[in-house]
Amino acid sequence: MHTRIKEYIESHGERFLSELFDLIRIPSVSAQPARRDDVLKAAEYVRARLEEIGAETELLPTDGFPLVYGKIEVSATAPTVVVYGHYDVQPAEPFELWQTPPFEPVLRDGKIYARGANDDKGQMYMQIKAVETLVRLGALPCNVKFLIEGEEEIGSASLDAAIKKYADRYAGDVMLISDTSIIHLNTPSLTVSLRGLAYVEVELTGPCRDLHSGHYGGAVENPCNVLCSMIHSLRDENYRITIPGFYDDVYELTAEERAKLAERPFDRTEYLRNLDMADTRGESGYSILEQASIRPSLDVNGIWGGYTGEGSKTVLPSKASAKISMRLVPHQRHDDIAEKFKKHFEAIAPPSMKVKTTTHHGGNPFMTPTDSTGYRAAAAALKECLGKEPIPTREGGSIPILALFNEVLNMPIVLMGFGYDTDGIHGPNEHYGLDNFFRGIESIAMFYHKYAELSKA
Repeated sequence: MHTRIKEYIESHGERFLSELFDLIRIPSVSAQPARRDDVLKAAEYVRARLEEIGAETELLPTDGFPLVYGKIEVSATAPTVVVYGHYDVQPAEPFELWQTPPFEPVLRDGKIYARGANDDKGQMYMQIKAVETLVRLGALPCNVKFLIEGEEEIGSASLDAAIKKYADRYAGDVMLISDTSIIHLNTPSLTVSLRGLAYVEVELTGPCRDLHSGHYGGAVENPCNVLCSMIHSLRDENYRITIPGFYDDVYELTAEERAKLAERPFDRTEYLRNLDMADTRGESGYSILEQASIRPSLDVNGIWGGYTGEGSKTVLPSKASAKISMRLVPHQRHDDIAEKFKKHFEAIAPPSMKVKTTTHHGGNPFMTPTDSTGYRAAAAALKECLGKEPIPTREGGSIPILALFNEVLNMPIVLMGFGYDTDGIHGPNEHYGLDNFFRGIESIAMFYHKYAELSKA
């Protein structure tokens, strides 16, 4: 079967890429209202491709963008795999930092360069083409359901209600997701945990209007200065977060778990070279890999206030604002952390400042067991296709809706991603390796056979 799968992918690879490129050309940026029609166009494109491979399809309405539903049933007794992915993408701005237009995919150095090439159009489309491969070969051993959403990049705001509404449609035995990374095709891995996310926006207001900095500077506190000081105080000299109670529920890995994580190949020199930095700085007592995966973090994602145009303007601003994200680890809860942040931030503000804190989207951390049938099937598929037993890894990113899937759909989740950490997702010049795309299709197709076999055991 493995040989037949590889032959089909090789014969149809050019078409697979052409279809993916057509999808990438649709600028489905869910965060931008002006792109609404494009997001809907992407949903219809995905639905049509599922219909072409024999799926029963529908666009399921939500309070936001629709879910693309697809179903292929081979047998009432066969196990059912639920495939999750998303057709929306991050904004591509600033456009001037792209070497080529972000929504016109190009091949360069064996990679696809475009917004969505990896996250998640390239990886989601692997799932569709893997199922196509098995359908055309008459060798699909599992029932398949597709759950492809259009709001992942804005926190899946409508998905909670939608999943509860459509839970019966998405009943299954295992959920398969390609929206994570792999260490390397030569060093395969499977993600077993992801960090959660609490995202807030803060605004400080000092004087009732912008003031002349000569007339008032030194006497009236500047909201920009105060905001910087307050943010700086949120971490101590060891880079531990100072919000009271922040670490109360943090899951501390055992020595054995930390040793397993350390098996992941890591070249510090190469890591710094890719970032064009001389050094890094993170929580004391933890390695770079641990700081970016098993430990919580707090980062400013944007900060503004006062005059930022060309030339000079001697102004003492009335307001200063920042967007702050906190990555969370098991067993922290995003709503609890957002509330603790709010109370602490208001408490440390000087009397001269009014504080407004707005909580944006969030999601809880996620862990998946390594002894489930789904995980073992994915490990077996990767070993057969890539030649090595995969390493279980813990990632620093977030897929906020995984905890919801666990709660409502109540099935094991397998995170079988093929992107590299260096693929530049969310930034300019995002890219995805051709080998990753095609080997991903191959490995996912093999997953279905391994899963069907193990389900019978």
